[in-house]
Amino acid sequence: MAEPIKGICSMATKGLLLELAAAYTRSSGVPVSFEAVGGVDAAKRVSAGEPFDVVVLASDAIDKLAAAGKVDASRKTDVVRSGVAVAVAANAARIDISTEEAVRRAVLDATSVAYSTGPSGVALTALFERWGIADIIKGRLVQAPSGVPVGSLIARGEAALGFQQLSELIGVDGIVLLGPLPPAIQITTVFSAAPGSYASQPDPASGLLAYLASDDSAEAKRRHGMEPA
Repeated sequence: MAEPIKGICSMATKGLLLELAAAYTRSSGVPVSFEAVGGVDAAKRVSAGEPFDVVVLASDAIDKLAAAGKVDASRKTDVVRSGVAVAVAANAARIDISTEEAVRRAVLDATSVAYSTGPSGVALTALFERWGIADIIKGRLVQAPSGVPVGSLIARGEAALGFQQLSELIGVDGIVLLGPLPPAIQITTVFSAAPGSYASQPDPASGLLAYLASDDSAEAKRRHGMEPA
């Protein structure tokens, strides 16, 4: 049995990478194990020198790790493009989010609004600033802790309206997906993969990186609410 490939990823790509890792193992005979944690925590662990064969995070996070010498920049591979969706509790009234103005109104009307610590959360707060409503809703914003799904806060009644990567909202019990953000304000994050600088086996990781970017993985990416990069 080949030595397992050890990877780390953020929660946005957890379900996808579990599926693709299993498929790669079946086709190659090389076992693959991904640990999924909050993106902020993953970046901290890689930055601290924890050895991983493959790191999958938002593209800008990979770039920062590459600049610090923690991942191999020359082998960075874009994997998926992931958009943000909107959700409410399963028993809540459905809300119109078909236009930018409709989303702005929904945010203003919500008693509480949940968002993530990841790149989509940063972009969302910038959108609230652009809309001129950041100060109005400041006391109603609920930021999910790193690694905690926004959907779980909605399901528990801790937030009335939530925004997160579609891939993280799919399949969460107790919520209803209203749909993706409209194109005018859609927040798209590219998730990329790169070998860790302290990888124990960089060569087997190359095969996995190629598979993650291949056409063979495209259908799974779409099923998990993302698009091939």
